[in-house]
Amino acid sequence: MALNRDFIGRTFPPSEPYEVSRVKIREFADAIGDHNPIYHDQEAAKAAGYPDVIAPPTLPIIVSFGAAALNDPDLGLNFAMVVHGEQRFEYTRPLRAGDVVITTTTITEIKSIGNNEKLTAETEVRTVEGEMVCKSYNTIVERGA
Repeated sequence: MALNRDFIGRTFPPSEPYEVSRVKIREFADAIGDHNPIYHDQEAAKAAGYPDVIAPPTLPIIVSFGAAALNDPDLGLNFAMVVHGEQRFEYTRPLRAGDVVITTTTITEIKSIGNNEKLTAETEVRTVEGEMVCKSYNTIVERGA
C-alpha cells in the first residue's frame, strides 16, 4: 500500500530532550569501532580545542528521524518491509558531552519507485536553548509497498 502523500511537508512536534553524555559518546564510538581519543578522553578533546569530548559524526542518528513521524499510523508505513536507504549530516558544530538536544523532523519527499516507496526526511538537531547543531537527512525504503 502506498504511503500517505498528505505527510509530505509535515513537520512533527519537537522530540523530548535527549542528554548527550560522555558515557553514551564512548559507548557509541566503541560500538562503531572508532577509538579516536577525542571521543573517549576529555583531556584529548580539550587539547584538540573542544570544551569536552565530542560525538562521532553519526551519533545523531540515535535522535534524528523522529519516531513520531514514522510511528503515525496514518502514514501507512510497514516497518517489517523497511530498509535503510541513505543518511547524511550537515554540521554547524560538533555534538558534545553535556548537550541536551531536541529534534524536529519534516517529511520532505515520498515517492514510488517501482513496487517500493521512498520516504525522505530532514531533521534539525538543536540544543534546548535553540542552537543548531546539525541537520540530518535520512531516506528509508518500504519494499514491495
